[in-house]
Amino acid sequence: MKKILSLAAVLFSAAVLNAQTMTGRDVMQLVKDRPDGESRQSEMEMTLCKKNGKVRLRRITSWSIDDGPDTKKVMFFTYPGDVRGTGFLVWDYDEVGRDDDKWLYLPALKKTRRISGSSSKADYFMGTDFTYGDMGSRNVDEDTHQLLREEDRDGHRCWVVRSTPLDKREVYGYKVSWVRQDCAVPVYVEYYDKLDALQRVLTMSDIRQVQGFWTVHVMEMRNVQTGHSTTLKVLNPQYQVQVDRSLFTVNKLEQGL
Repeated sequence: MKKILSLAAVLFSAAVLNAQTMTGRDVMQLVKDRPDGESRQSEMEMTLCKKNGKVRLRRITSWSIDDGPDTKKVMFFTYPGDVRGTGFLVWDYDEVGRDDDKWLYLPALKKTRRISGSSSKADYFMGTDFTYGDMGSRNVDEDTHQLLREEDRDGHRCWVVRSTPLDKREVYGYKVSWVRQDCAVPVYVEYYDKLDALQRVLTMSDIRQVQGFWTVHVMEMRNVQTGHSTTLKVLNPQYQVQVDRSLFTVNKLEQGL
Protein backbone atom coordinates (compact mmCIF):
# COMPACT_ATOMS: atom_id res chain seq x y z
CA MET A 1 0.00 0.00 0.00
CA LYS A 2 2.88 2.38 0.76
CA LYS A 3 4.29 1.76 -2.72
CA ILE A 4 0.91 2.49 -4.30
CA LEU A 5 0.49 5.73 -2.34
CA SER A 6 4.08 6.71 -3.13
CA LEU A 7 3.57 6.22 -6.86
CA ALA A 8 0.29 8.11 -6.73
CA ALA A 9 2.06 11.05 -5.09
CA VAL A 10 4.85 11.00 -7.65
CA LEU A 11 2.40 10.82 -10.54
CA PHE A 12 0.45 13.75 -9.12
CA SER A 13 3.64 15.76 -8.74
CA ALA A 14 4.76 14.83 -12.25
CA ALA A 15 1.41 15.90 -13.67
CA VAL A 16 1.88 19.47 -12.50
CA LEU A 17 5.40 19.69 -13.87
CA ASN A 18 6.08 20.73 -17.43
CA ALA A 19 8.02 18.76 -20.03
CA GLN A 20 11.15 20.82 -19.41
CA THR A 21 11.25 19.76 -15.75
CA MET A 22 10.73 16.03 -16.26
CA THR A 23 13.54 14.01 -17.84
CA GLY A 24 13.32 10.86 -19.90
CA ARG A 25 14.95 8.92 -17.09
CA ASP A 26 12.37 10.28 -14.61
CA VAL A 27 9.57 8.95 -16.80
CA MET A 28 11.09 5.50 -17.23
CA GLN A 29 11.80 5.29 -13.49
CA LEU A 30 8.08 5.89 -12.91
CA VAL A 31 7.37 2.96 -15.24
CA LYS A 32 9.88 0.80 -13.39
CA ASP A 33 8.47 1.71 -9.96
CA ARG A 34 4.82 1.11 -10.83
CA PRO A 35 3.48 -1.23 -8.10
CA ASP A 36 2.58 -4.77 -9.16
CA GLY A 37 2.49 -6.63 -5.85
CA GLU A 38 4.98 -9.09 -4.42
CA SER A 39 3.61 -12.03 -6.42
CA ARG A 40 1.47 -12.49 -9.53
CA GLN A 41 -0.36 -15.25 -11.40
CA SER A 42 -2.31 -15.29 -14.66
CA GLU A 43 -3.50 -17.33 -17.59
CA MET A 44 -2.57 -16.08 -21.04
CA GLU A 45 -3.86 -16.69 -24.53
CA MET A 46 -1.23 -16.22 -27.23
CA THR A 47 -2.14 -15.73 -30.89
CA LEU A 48 0.55 -15.88 -33.57
CA CYS A 49 -0.49 -14.45 -36.93
CA LYS A 50 1.49 -14.78 -40.16
CA LYS A 51 1.46 -12.22 -42.94
CA ASN A 52 -0.84 -14.50 -44.99
CA GLY A 53 -3.39 -14.52 -42.16
CA LYS A 54 -2.66 -18.02 -40.86
CA VAL A 55 -3.18 -18.10 -37.09
CA ARG A 56 -1.85 -20.33 -34.32
CA LEU A 57 -3.27 -20.29 -30.80
CA ARG A 58 -1.41 -21.13 -27.59
CA ARG A 59 -2.34 -21.04 -23.91
CA ILE A 60 0.02 -20.35 -21.02
CA THR A 61 -0.06 -20.34 -17.23
CA SER A 62 2.44 -18.05 -15.52
CA TRP A 63 3.63 -17.02 -12.07
CA SER A 64 6.15 -14.43 -10.85
CA ILE A 65 7.51 -13.28 -7.50
CA ASP A 66 9.77 -10.52 -6.27
CA ASP A 67 13.07 -11.58 -4.73
CA GLY A 68 14.46 -8.39 -3.24
CA PRO A 69 15.13 -6.07 -6.21
CA ASP A 70 15.04 -9.05 -8.59
CA THR A 71 12.12 -10.99 -10.06
CA LYS A 72 11.61 -14.68 -10.79
CA LYS A 73 9.13 -15.78 -13.43
CA VAL A 74 7.98 -19.14 -14.74
CA MET A 75 5.50 -20.06 -17.44
CA PHE A 76 4.16 -23.33 -18.78
CA PHE A 77 2.51 -23.87 -22.14
CA THR A 78 -0.72 -25.84 -21.72
CA TYR A 79 -2.09 -25.84 -25.30
CA PRO A 80 -1.82 -27.09 -28.04
CA GLY A 81 -0.28 -30.55 -27.82
CA ASP A 82 2.89 -29.74 -29.76
CA VAL A 83 4.02 -27.22 -27.11
CA ARG A 84 2.18 -28.58 -24.06
CA GLY A 85 4.59 -29.02 -21.14
CA THR A 86 7.13 -26.55 -22.51
CA GLY A 87 8.38 -24.42 -19.64
CA PHE A 88 10.29 -21.16 -19.44
CA LEU A 89 12.03 -19.89 -16.30
CA VAL A 90 13.61 -16.46 -15.82
CA TRP A 91 15.64 -15.08 -12.94
CA ASP A 92 15.46 -11.39 -13.79
CA TYR A 93 18.26 -9.40 -12.15
CA ASP A 94 17.96 -5.66 -11.62
CA GLU A 95 21.75 -5.15 -11.46
CA VAL A 96 23.11 -3.09 -14.36
CA GLY A 97 25.23 -5.19 -16.71
CA ARG A 98 24.22 -8.54 -15.22
CA ASP A 99 22.58 -10.90 -17.69
CA ASP A 100 19.38 -12.61 -16.59
CA ASP A 101 19.37 -16.38 -16.14
CA LYS A 102 16.91 -18.13 -18.46
CA TRP A 103 16.02 -21.78 -19.02
CA LEU A 104 13.73 -23.34 -21.63
CA TYR A 105 12.46 -26.89 -21.07
CA LEU A 106 11.45 -28.85 -24.18
CA PRO A 107 9.41 -31.93 -23.21
CA ALA A 108 9.73 -33.61 -26.61
CA LEU A 109 13.50 -33.74 -26.09
CA LYS A 110 13.24 -34.12 -22.31
CA LYS A 111 15.95 -31.49 -22.22
CA THR A 112 16.45 -28.10 -20.57
CA ARG A 113 18.26 -25.48 -22.61
CA ARG A 114 20.15 -22.76 -20.78
CA ILE A 115 19.60 -19.50 -22.62
CA SER A 116 22.90 -17.62 -22.70
CA GLY A 117 22.49 -13.92 -22.02
CA SER A 118 25.33 -12.99 -24.34
CA SER A 119 23.88 -14.77 -27.37
CA SER A 120 20.13 -14.77 -26.91
CA LYS A 121 19.07 -11.14 -26.66
CA ALA A 122 18.27 -10.89 -30.37
CA ASP A 123 16.69 -14.37 -30.67
CA TYR A 124 12.91 -14.65 -30.84
CA PHE A 125 11.08 -16.61 -28.14
CA MET A 126 9.16 -19.72 -29.25
CA GLY A 127 8.37 -18.40 -32.73
CA THR A 128 6.83 -15.19 -31.38
CA ASP A 129 7.70 -11.58 -32.12
CA PHE A 130 9.07 -11.12 -28.59
CA THR A 131 12.82 -11.58 -28.17
CA TYR A 132 14.44 -13.26 -25.19
CA GLY A 133 15.57 -9.77 -24.24
CA ASP A 134 11.90 -8.71 -24.09
CA MET A 135 11.10 -11.52 -21.65
CA GLY A 136 12.78 -9.72 -18.75
CA SER A 137 12.62 -6.21 -17.35
CA ARG A 138 15.44 -3.69 -17.60
CA ASN A 139 17.23 -1.52 -15.11
CA VAL A 140 16.55 2.09 -16.05
CA ASP A 141 20.29 2.79 -16.33
CA GLU A 142 20.80 0.09 -18.96
CA ASP A 143 19.56 2.72 -21.44
CA THR A 144 19.93 6.40 -22.05
CA HIS A 145 16.57 8.21 -22.12
CA GLN A 146 15.49 11.39 -23.86
CA LEU A 147 12.10 13.01 -23.27
CA LEU A 148 11.01 14.03 -26.77
CA ARG A 149 7.64 15.66 -26.09
CA GLU A 150 4.20 15.29 -24.52
CA GLU A 151 1.14 14.44 -26.59
CA ASP A 152 -2.25 12.73 -26.43
CA ARG A 153 -2.69 9.15 -27.55
CA ASP A 154 -6.05 7.36 -27.49
CA GLY A 155 -7.45 10.07 -25.24
CA HIS A 156 -4.65 9.95 -22.66
CA ARG A 157 -1.84 12.44 -22.07
CA CYS A 158 1.50 10.72 -22.63
CA TRP A 159 5.19 11.35 -22.28
CA VAL A 160 7.12 10.30 -25.39
CA VAL A 161 10.58 8.96 -24.53
CA ARG A 162 13.40 7.70 -26.74
CA SER A 163 15.50 4.99 -25.05
CA THR A 164 18.81 3.76 -26.46
CA PRO A 165 20.35 0.57 -25.00
CA LEU A 166 23.95 0.72 -23.87
CA ASP A 167 24.33 -3.00 -24.65
CA LYS A 168 24.83 -3.33 -28.40
CA ARG A 169 23.65 -6.97 -28.29
CA GLU A 170 20.04 -5.78 -28.19
CA VAL A 171 18.09 -6.55 -31.36
CA TYR A 172 17.00 -2.92 -31.69
CA GLY A 173 19.00 0.28 -32.01
CA TYR A 174 16.55 2.35 -29.95
CA LYS A 175 12.89 2.48 -29.00
CA VAL A 176 10.33 5.25 -28.57
CA SER A 177 7.70 4.80 -25.83
CA TRP A 178 4.39 6.57 -25.24
CA VAL A 179 3.83 6.45 -21.45
CA ARG A 180 0.46 7.37 -19.97
CA GLN A 181 0.85 10.10 -17.38
CA ASP A 182 -2.05 8.94 -15.21
CA CYS A 183 -0.76 5.41 -14.54
CA ALA A 184 2.86 5.20 -15.82
CA VAL A 185 2.00 2.44 -18.30
CA PRO A 186 3.65 2.44 -21.76
CA VAL A 187 0.78 2.09 -24.23
CA TYR A 188 2.73 2.14 -27.48
CA VAL A 189 6.38 1.38 -28.22
CA GLU A 190 8.24 1.62 -31.53
CA TYR A 191 11.43 -0.43 -31.92
CA TYR A 192 13.95 0.71 -34.54
CA ASP A 193 16.71 -1.47 -35.94
CA LYS A 194 20.40 -0.60 -36.17
CA LEU A 195 19.75 1.19 -39.50
CA ASP A 196 17.07 3.44 -37.91
CA ALA A 197 14.26 1.64 -39.74
CA LEU A 198 11.07 0.82 -37.84
CA GLN A 199 11.23 -2.89 -36.99
CA ARG A 200 8.52 -3.75 -34.43
CA VAL A 201 5.57 -2.04 -32.76
CA LEU A 202 4.20 -2.97 -29.33
CA THR A 203 0.65 -1.88 -28.51
CA MET A 204 -0.80 -2.30 -25.01
CA SER A 205 -4.54 -1.94 -24.46
CA ASP A 206 -7.44 -2.79 -22.16
CA ILE A 207 -5.57 -1.20 -19.26
CA ARG A 208 -7.50 -1.25 -16.00
CA GLN A 209 -6.99 -1.81 -12.32
CA VAL A 210 -7.11 -5.27 -10.77
CA GLN A 211 -6.87 -5.43 -6.96
CA GLY A 212 -5.66 -1.82 -7.09
CA PHE A 213 -2.84 -2.53 -9.57
CA TRP A 214 -2.83 -1.10 -13.08
CA THR A 215 -2.88 -4.11 -15.43
CA VAL A 216 -2.37 -4.46 -19.17
CA HIS A 217 -4.80 -7.10 -20.47
CA VAL A 218 -3.81 -7.09 -24.16
CA MET A 219 -0.34 -6.81 -25.69
CA GLU A 220 0.34 -6.99 -29.41
CA MET A 221 3.87 -7.11 -30.82
CA ARG A 222 3.90 -6.61 -34.59
CA ASN A 223 6.98 -6.99 -36.76
CA VAL A 224 6.40 -4.41 -39.48
CA GLN A 225 9.28 -5.79 -41.55
CA THR A 226 7.93 -9.38 -41.75
CA GLY A 227 4.20 -8.82 -41.29
CA HIS A 228 4.11 -11.34 -38.43
CA SER A 229 2.42 -10.47 -35.13
CA THR A 230 1.95 -11.92 -31.66
CA THR A 231 -0.97 -11.01 -29.40
CA LEU A 232 -1.07 -11.85 -25.69
CA LYS A 233 -4.35 -11.67 -23.79
CA VAL A 234 -4.01 -11.78 -20.01
CA LEU A 235 -6.88 -13.71 -18.41
CA ASN A 236 -7.84 -13.65 -14.74
CA PRO A 237 -4.72 -11.86 -13.43
CA GLN A 238 -4.21 -12.14 -9.67
CA TYR A 239 -1.86 -10.35 -7.30
CA GLN A 240 -0.45 -11.13 -3.86
CA VAL A 241 -0.97 -14.86 -4.41
CA GLN A 242 0.55 -17.63 -2.32
CA VAL A 243 3.34 -19.24 -4.37
CA ASP A 244 5.79 -21.97 -3.40
CA ARG A 245 9.25 -20.60 -4.18
CA SER A 246 10.38 -24.04 -5.33
CA LEU A 247 8.23 -23.39 -8.41
CA PHE A 248 10.99 -21.10 -9.68
CA THR A 249 13.65 -23.79 -10.05
CA VAL A 250 14.96 -25.82 -12.97
CA ASN A 251 13.88 -29.01 -11.18
CA LYS A 252 10.25 -27.85 -11.08
CA LEU A 253 10.51 -26.58 -14.64
CA GLU A 254 11.32 -30.12 -15.78
CA GLN A 255 8.58 -31.65 -13.64
CA GLY A 256 5.92 -29.41 -15.19
CA LEU A 257 2.54 -28.59 -13.72
